[in-house]
Amino acid sequence: MATRNTARPGGQSSRKAGKEEEEHDLLDRFLEVSDNVTEALGTPWALSASILLIVVWAATGPLFRFSDTWQLVINTATTIITFWMVFVIQTSQNRQSKALQFKLDELIRSIPGARNAMIQAERQSTAQLKREAEEFEKTAERGGVQGVPPEEVSERIHSKGSGR
Repeated sequence: MATRNTARPGGQSSRKAGKEEEEHDLLDRFLEVSDNVTEALGTPWALSASILLIVVWAATGPLFRFSDTWQLVINTATTIITFWMVFVIQTSQNRQSKALQFKLDELIRSIPGARNAMIQAERQSTAQLKREAEEFEKTAERGGVQGVPPEEVSERIHSKGSGR
C-alpha cells in the first residue's frame, strides 16, 4: 500500500510534522517530570526517606555479615541515583535559569534609558564583563546614577528632599 505525502503549509509533510510534534511532546513530558522530580527530592520527606534507607541498609549489615555484596548494593544504588539526579537537576536548573533570564530581559527592555546591550551580557567575554562590573561599581559609588558626578547626585537628592 502506498503512502501519501500530504503537503502542509511551509512545505512540511504531515509525517514529518507529526514526528516533530511527537518529539516536542516527549521533550515537554521529560521537562515536566524533571521539574516534578527536582521539586519532590528537595523536600524534607525525601531527605527523611534517604536517611531511612541508609538506616535499614545499615541494620541489615549483621544479617549479611557486612559482606562485600552488602556494601556493593548501597554503593551501586547511591552512585546510580546520584548520576541520574545530576541530569534531572541540571535540566530543571537550565529551564529555570532561562526563564529568569527572559524575565530580566523583558524588564531591561521595558525600562526607558536602560542599556539593552545588557540583554546579551551572558555572551560577553570575561574581560568585557569585568569592565561592566567596574562601571557598575563606579555607578553605585555615585549613588546609582550613570554618568552623573557624585556631587550632582547629592545635590539632586537634597533638592528633592527640601521640595525645591
